[in-house]
Amino acid sequence: MTTEPGTMPAVFVGHGSPMNALEPNEWTSGWEELARSMPRPRAILSVSAHWYVPGVRVTAAEQPRTIHDFGGFPPALHQVQYPAPGSAELCRRVTELLSPQPVAADRHWGLDHGTWSLLVHMYPEADIPVVQLSVDENLTPREHYELAKRLRPLREEGVLILGSGNVVHNLHTYAWGLTRDEPFDWGVRFNQRIREAVPAGRIDELVDYEQCGQDALLSVPTPEHYLPFLYVIAQCRHDEGIQEPVTFPVDGYDGGGAISMLSVRIG
Repeated sequence: MTTEPGTMPAVFVGHGSPMNALEPNEWTSGWEELARSMPRPRAILSVSAHWYVPGVRVTAAEQPRTIHDFGGFPPALHQVQYPAPGSAELCRRVTELLSPQPVAADRHWGLDHGTWSLLVHMYPEADIPVVQLSVDENLTPREHYELAKRLRPLREEGVLILGSGNVVHNLHTYAWGLTRDEPFDWGVRFNQRIREAVPAGRIDELVDYEQCGQDALLSVPTPEHYLPFLYVIAQCRHDEGIQEPVTFPVDGYDGGGAISMLSVRIG
């Protein structure tokens, strides 16, 4: 593994069920390989679907707690700890970059499962500082995208920008305990639209996803799992005339096709 980062990639990972933290599978193997393929980050800024709150906040605790923000799962999942340190330096830097947007330093929130269920596979030693950035429920998708563009300098500073959610996330259609032979057509079409639009630089189509018809409405019935994806595609510098490679390290469907496990790597 490379230890001295230059320009870090930016990565969106479809995290799916919290049980992926415990159950090795094709997706978790893909996350492990993704981490091995990248330079080792100096720090990680995670944007998780599960910190969807009013206002922009960053975690400021020296030792952020592991949050078990779910119910109905086995006791073993509640026992998982991810004791990565926080980073006051990164907290200050994010606040500086996002100015004049007010950013609150939050010492109560820690690392929710959208973050640690990935990192236990990607960086199992928990020795890289991690800061979470909230997803402000008051902002529009366009406002999220424009805010996220201000974070671009972090990539030159060795910080991995990690978005965690799912581009298709419809729990109303989730096949709890059941199996389906094929994923839903609307989810497949929307997932493929993402795969085509990102490398083509069709950013407006991705940001204004609600204009993409019924497939988008079914795939993204609520925005919180999609918005972290915008924080990653905002790192694409098509608007600066810079073309970076785009890859999809992981793909597939969970819950009978109700959830896309697509991962997107920029750079």
